[in-house]
Amino acid sequence: MKREVIRSRNFVSDAATFILQHARTALAERDQFRIALAGGNTPRPVYRELARIGRDLPWDRVFFTFGDERCVPPEDEQSNFRMARETLFVPANVPEKSIARIQSEIDPQVAAQKYQERLDLLGAQRGEMIYRHDLILLGIGDDGHTASLFPGTEALQEKKRTVVANFVPKFNAWRITFTFPLINQARQICFLTDANKNPALLEKVLAGDKKYPAAQVETVDGGVTWILGET
Repeated sequence: MKREVIRSRNFVSDAATFILQHARTALAERDQFRIALAGGNTPRPVYRELARIGRDLPWDRVFFTFGDERCVPPEDEQSNFRMARETLFVPANVPEKSIARIQSEIDPQVAAQKYQERLDLLGAQRGEMIYRHDLILLGIGDDGHTASLFPGTEALQEKKRTVVANFVPKFNAWRITFTFPLINQARQICFLTDANKNPALLEKVLAGDKKYPAAQVETVDGGVTWILGET
């Protein structure tokens, strides 16, 4: 696994440019760009900037998935889909066929199974055992979680399923999340971390402390880039 750490004082611009570069490379090499979006607040301005600088991208050949989702309706303010729609999909005029939304308003187990089946079918069409993203965007929480892989939760132990419903006791709520078998198949993973993140936590994760789920992200045949915002 190749790992790169980029310390940036122009976090939003550098992150959006990084995504755009990988999009152009994938489109040139495979005629499609498969990207999984991260939720939360950190990527919000990055998506806005990507919509601005990527106006000439052939969005009909970009395919968006979501690394995780809260179990709320798509119009809910906590919805990762809603955030991406408002900041990226609508401003960039991304066609609906390019977006694979998690059906987060239905039973979590059913939603996870349906999403896995959709990705399995798309992967099989390219002869892939597991659907392979060109780029997966991830964040990191104050407890070291990434996607909705929280410390102490069952999804951390999943070896076969690629999308699962994961109960998170700290929120007393279900989340739907990619698992490590899917995440680690990506050609490239990028952690987006703004200047507000705890530097002591980042140091431990970057040192490989496996008690933090983010430190368990290790691509099988790809790279992991950390873009760390600095003031």
